[in-house]
Amino acid sequence: MNPSDWRLCVAPMIDVTDRHCRYFHRLLAPRARLYTEMITTGALMHGNVERHLDFDKAEHPVALQVGGSEPDALAQAARLGRQWGYDEINLNCGCPSERVQRGAFGACLMAEPALVADCIKAMQDAVDIPVTVKHRLGLDYDESYAFVRDFVGKIHDTGCRVFVVHARNAVLKGLSPKDNREIPPLRYDVAKQLKADFPDSIFVLNGGLADADQSVAAANEFDGVMLGRAAWHTPRVLSEVSLRLWPSGRLPTDAQVVDAMVRYAAEQVSRGVPLRVMTRPMLGLVNGQSGARRWRRMLSDPARLAGNEPGLIYEAWRSLQSSSHVPAAVAMPAG
Repeated sequence: MNPSDWRLCVAPMIDVTDRHCRYFHRLLAPRARLYTEMITTGALMHGNVERHLDFDKAEHPVALQVGGSEPDALAQAARLGRQWGYDEINLNCGCPSERVQRGAFGACLMAEPALVADCIKAMQDAVDIPVTVKHRLGLDYDESYAFVRDFVGKIHDTGCRVFVVHARNAVLKGLSPKDNREIPPLRYDVAKQLKADFPDSIFVLNGGLADADQSVAAANEFDGVMLGRAAWHTPRVLSEVSLRLWPSGRLPTDAQVVDAMVRYAAEQVSRGVPLRVMTRPMLGLVNGQSGARRWRRMLSDPARLAGNEPGLIYEAWRSLQSSSHVPAAVAMPAG
């Protein structure tokens, strides 16, 4: 595995990083590693597999994040992910929601490192692509370094070499998922210690990375960074980080992104996909520009979206242009 493959990642976010959001993010960051929202083994065993796993080839490299705690079921989920063409299978050991806890997976798995090791081994035996883990630093208010060190050590013993570290504890009782992203203190120093103690592994830092300066600084201390809410609220941060990590790269302008998304939306609408799911990830594209509020309002207006006409994106773009100066074009990468 090449550590540079994880240099910039977009976090798995439930109800956010669906295939349409990932397609949009790929336009903004051609070399970023994209992750699906967490998909449970139950959804894959008993649900609509195509709806959960289908994606556009432009999304590569793209990882499937799974949620579960039964080795056999996770092995089957990994096989499905491999069959559908994913580049990585990631096990969620970080989600603190009560719903996930009731399923006995997510962050609560950190209390059972031997079970997690069994799950990882079962998935490794099932597929020939990287099997990785996303985890927190601890549970509730226990900030013992030994806890997370031993957890990572147990997984490391399976041969797993990629750890995405959300550098906070997960508080399992009393905090909402939103609060769990904000209230437990960030402890980047603990994540750095893990990297020092497991030097043959790839450590990707997640949590609290709100802008390009923070992200690039962290990328220089870790093998990579994973952006979550910043990528959702201010998606162009992905482009800023990309240009600083890969200075020779060239990225599309907002106008070119709009063109690409209109074409994509037209194709998806022809398949029966509602336009609103394509416009939702685009709402933050022009944040900070004059007319951004009008752009967001037009692309989230239920009455306008009801027509399922992709030209609405162009209409919103023209409205933005009429109230702001549009930056000069930057050439798209060849091919």
